[in-house]
Amino acid sequence: MKPVIAIVGRPNVGKSTLFNRVTKSRDAIVADFAGLTRDRHYGDARLGSREFIVIDTGGFEPEKPSGIVLEMAKQTRQAVAEADVVIFVVDVRAGLSAQDHDIAQYLRSQRKRVILAANKAEGMSESPLLAEFHELGIGDPVPISSAHGQGIRSLLEGALDSLGLIDEELPDEPGDGQASDKDDSPIRLAVAGRPNVGKSTLINTWLGEERLVAYDQPGTTRDAIHVPFERDGQRFDLIDTAGLRRKGKVFEAIEKFSVVKTLQAIADANVVLLLIDATQGVSDQDAHIAGYILESGRAVVIAINKWDAVDSYQRQLLERSIDQRLAFLRFAEVLRISALKRQGLGPVWKAIANAHASAVRKLSTPQLTRLLHDAVEHQQPPRAGRFRPKLRYAHQGGMNPPVIVVHGNSLEHVSDSYKRYLEGRFRDHFKLVGTPLRIEMRSSSNPFDEA
Repeated sequence: MKPVIAIVGRPNVGKSTLFNRVTKSRDAIVADFAGLTRDRHYGDARLGSREFIVIDTGGFEPEKPSGIVLEMAKQTRQAVAEADVVIFVVDVRAGLSAQDHDIAQYLRSQRKRVILAANKAEGMSESPLLAEFHELGIGDPVPISSAHGQGIRSLLEGALDSLGLIDEELPDEPGDGQASDKDDSPIRLAVAGRPNVGKSTLINTWLGEERLVAYDQPGTTRDAIHVPFERDGQRFDLIDTAGLRRKGKVFEAIEKFSVVKTLQAIADANVVLLLIDATQGVSDQDAHIAGYILESGRAVVIAINKWDAVDSYQRQLLERSIDQRLAFLRFAEVLRISALKRQGLGPVWKAIANAHASAVRKLSTPQLTRLLHDAVEHQQPPRAGRFRPKLRYAHQGGMNPPVIVVHGNSLEHVSDSYKRYLEGRFRDHFKLVGTPLRIEMRSSSNPFDEA
């Protein structure tokens, strides 16, 4: 198994910057703002031949926290419990604080291997300011600069050497000829929606642990958190996203970063689970998020959360609202669930599997062409002036979402309503559910036009 290194420390000492540096990524949001990270954030890293897992944590306050800080402290304690080595990050320029003493005392009580990282020490490797951190009783501080990459290798070598891991020569990586045809990559499943609809609660319910901070306060999740998960032999990469609010209500720069991360997560996902709050109904913002999912071409499943909290009249209004405001997602399955009470969660996985299978389905050219001819025979495209579009053959032009390319003459005159008619015929035959289907028209050029 890969060793696990947890990064802990008080708020705003540079833990997420160090995480990004070690994992060679930009997965964690970084800004000059205390308390930005709230959930445990996992990443894969490598030093030479040695591979390991890194956990980024929120600012740790071990002494009598309350509210959201209490939930963040729970996440950090869990990260420490999972870790083989803890990197305790302190800020050289800010100096030693009472909070650093509290964290050091907690780490000593856990009897974990601890490496003390003195961050923001660019140009200060010999500074007497480092001496005061010996008070913590954890060992010699390792001067580093997460922002500039100084001292990071020495820090990681110290952490891995303490586990007895020896750096060996890397084996040759297989070339293109040795690559497997089978795609074993996990399904990327993003859970999206407005703030406070229960996204983190749903993922925690699936996992059976408080993996994410779930708190009755909009905007609790700020980053896009990736969680590996396996169900019935199928691997998933669950992505908890920040709730998207209306543009006019996004004031903090941090929240703008969160919005960008959420939109990136949706664009990179294979399937998006759009969560709607039954107690709030379908809002304009829900429709905007749904529109972005459709524009990105992602497969989608709609889940109405907190279904148990509304009466029969509200349910009828909600059903009508979904039919009207999310009419452009008619291909998506709509499910009623309660994340908190674990109700209706089984069918969600079936719908996700169906949506993903539809998004990556291979459509044979002979079948597509035959269906196209049958559709034209049943209903020809309307004439445009002197011309009637002639549809000759069709083939698949892409997957996730499926793209069907139709070739013929004068296809620029094919109306949107006729494209929807063709889409319906293709969907019914191939049983495509939960995924957008795009139809492209390509007209053959006439070689005598310029003669």
